[in-house]
Amino acid sequence: MIDFQFVSPTKLYFGHKKEYEIGKILRSYGYHKILMVYGQGSIKKTGLYDIVTKSLQENSIDYLELSGIPANPDVTFVRQGVALIKKEPVDAILAVGGGSVIDVAKSIGDSYYYDGDPLDFNLGKATPTACLPIGVILTIAAAGSETSPSCVISDYTTGFKKGFNSDLHRCKFAIEDPELLMTLPPYQMGAGIIDIMMHSMERYFDAPSDNNQLCDAFALALCHNVYVAAMNWVKDPKDYDTLAQIMLASSLSHNDLTNLGKEKAPWQVHPLEMAISGYNPKITHGAGCGVVYLGWAKYIYQKEVDRFASFARAVFTLSEPNDEKAAIIGITEMERFYRHLGMPVRLSELGVTSKDLPSIVKLASGNGTRVIGNYPQSLEAKDMEAIYRLCL
Repeated sequence: MIDFQFVSPTKLYFGHKKEYEIGKILRSYGYHKILMVYGQGSIKKTGLYDIVTKSLQENSIDYLELSGIPANPDVTFVRQGVALIKKEPVDAILAVGGGSVIDVAKSIGDSYYYDGDPLDFNLGKATPTACLPIGVILTIAAAGSETSPSCVISDYTTGFKKGFNSDLHRCKFAIEDPELLMTLPPYQMGAGIIDIMMHSMERYFDAPSDNNQLCDAFALALCHNVYVAAMNWVKDPKDYDTLAQIMLASSLSHNDLTNLGKEKAPWQVHPLEMAISGYNPKITHGAGCGVVYLGWAKYIYQKEVDRFASFARAVFTLSEPNDEKAAIIGITEMERFYRHLGMPVRLSELGVTSKDLPSIVKLASGNGTRVIGNYPQSLEAKDMEAIYRLCL
């Protein structure tokens, strides 16, 4: 096990109706004025907006609003938010939504203390030096941004989409009421479930580790737990305990617990997918990750047969003793699982054709100037194209 530093400062307020306490919670931190960031209107349809604003008003919390944040958000939303709070400063930012909303809040918080363009952080041109405090009311279990250091932003004009990490913008707190997941469309829940598992799967497959390493055991157990909960969710989408398992896994899968004490290699599935949803922002990230994983696993599994076999046995409770057969069955079972969730398993189902692949490969490879990851192997442009073709 390597030496490490572990930071996970986000306080979770987990359980029934915790969103009703938002005003009181903000007051406990000493905040008096906030920027509330949210999506394209679903919180108003579900009544959550009224619950939140009433609690803010009852606790004398002033607030500004930035709304309309879509999935795979464009940097223009960040620029709007920064301009808003530089004109009328706030004490903190409250993100009411899922990963896209949270990432916009993070980028705004970072950029408030930066004179350059917010996209500079994602481009690697600058590093945040400070961030406004950020709180979350989580409405989607998927991205894990509520506990992670990650912040992913797109630029629609170029097809660019990339994340960057900073402990400065880790959220101060997150309110998680599993009942809020009951209003989500099935497709969004399915995409979220895939994304949750992928965060631990990327960590499990991204570098070799010692035998019986605890973080690998965490990763395998989390993925198995989500798999079981997801199968139960298909049977009963309104079961509170099932939704609670999924929501908690979202936060634990992306706070670095499942790669603790292990070398962290660059991920491969996520950047391969980001090129796809950067190319077409209408593609849901979790859905794209599921499709890409199947192609990536088929292309790469023979370089780490034993790990793919161990993953399959742990997650799907396989008893197959042969590693090669277990690894192949595991990939097949994952595809069957995605189908069971009602999710796509081919790029064609996402509207991507072979004609789109050259453009997507250019985005993924930086027009042939970079590779993705380094374990089990580095992926050059030709490898990326081969994987995408396996996904068609």
